Formats: sequence, structure tokens, C-alpha cells
Amino acid sequence: MAQVLESESTEEQVENMAEQRAEAAKAASKLVGRTADAEQARVRQLLELKRERILSEKTSHPARRSALQTALKEIEAELQQLV
Repeated sequence: MAQVLESESTEEQVENMAEQRAEAAKAASKLVGRTADAEQARVRQLLELKRERILSEKTSHPARRSALQTALKEIEAELQQLV
């Protein structure tokens, strides 16, 4: 009789451990998703700040203006890829 109770207890423990592992895997998956979302938001914010800085620069030098326009196009293309 004691052996039957022990085996049931062991089976319950195994089931509980499996459930705990499944819950831990689910929590880890959510954390990875949140981390990826946070990283994407950080990259987007950085690109938007760069874009604002470029737009705020005033220059009459043609080469500098051309470089700024090229940089602005690259930043806007990167922002489009994030969408």
C-alpha cells in the first residue's frame, strides 16, 4: 500500500515539474518578445533623434547639404524597415 502511495506521489511530482517547466518556458518566451520589442523601440527612437538633428542643421555649403540629405534618406529608409 505504501508503495502505491509513493508511486502516485512520484507521478504527481513528475507532472508538477513538467507543468513548472512549461510555465517557465512560456515566461521566457514572453520575456524574449518584450526584449525584442524594447530593442526595436530603442533603435526607432535613436533613428528619430538622428533625423531631428539632421533636419535642424542649417548649412549653405553644397557638399555638406548633400551629405545631410544622403544621411537623412538612409535614416528614413531604416525607419521604414522597422515598420
